[in-house]
Amino acid sequence: MEITGYSASILIGISLGLIGGGGSILTVPVLVYLFTVDTVLATTYSLFVVGSTSLFGSFSYFKKGLIAIKTAIFFGLPSIIAVSLTRQYLLPFIPEYLINFGNFALTRSVLLMLLFALLMMIASCSMIKKDVEEQSASQQPSSSIWVIAQGIMVGMVTGLIGAGGGFLIIPALVNLLKLPMKTAIGTSLMIIAVNSLIGFLFSLRQSQINWSFLLTVTLIAIVGIFIGSYLSTKIDGKKLKPAFGWFVLVMGIYILLKETLLK
Repeated sequence: MEITGYSASILIGISLGLIGGGGSILTVPVLVYLFTVDTVLATTYSLFVVGSTSLFGSFSYFKKGLIAIKTAIFFGLPSIIAVSLTRQYLLPFIPEYLINFGNFALTRSVLLMLLFALLMMIASCSMIKKDVEEQSASQQPSSSIWVIAQGIMVGMVTGLIGAGGGFLIIPALVNLLKLPMKTAIGTSLMIIAVNSLIGFLFSLRQSQINWSFLLTVTLIAIVGIFIGSYLSTKIDGKKLKPAFGWFVLVMGIYILLKETLLK
């Protein structure tokens, strides 16, 4: 299973490099199901893997002037506060065992995986439907309060289940702040990197980190993002996005069934 896990790790980076998101959706399932890492620890590892990979991926966008620094700060600051508070207070507050339903025990690990499955299914819908640039920009009010609310939501998602939240960030940047798609992707990668790495730092005291394993997975994912960035110049990411969305949807349904009916 470890060989499969390391092979799957490269897909994390390829996804981020090719379509600007989706990598974090793969990270926790890879760690939990292929490497048999504890779910809570997997969310911590995911923050480091996704944060580091996104940071490397954002360099090429930065060199091309495709990162809106002021926007990243405006959107990212409430998100950073939310991810820090979530990792420090909300996640440790969730009890190990919550409730029993007959033979089914709802534990913290199961709850996190169910939340992750739900996130995957929501994310898949945003990937399967028409590209965000083609959608009406008037779907949501373009106000500072709404942008701040989106930032807080992304921070909570990142802090709670270790996902970068690119599927939330990119629509907000394009529809609310009217950024071009490529600039939105670059800015999103920067926000994901800062959020995730800060969330990881707030988790260090609560986790025993296997650094050799974590760095190995991270390096493989970083190789993947360079491959994905190269492929993005050869392949239209917009065409691959719906196919990846269907894959994410199937994965989300599988996790949902595995954590409930297949226990």
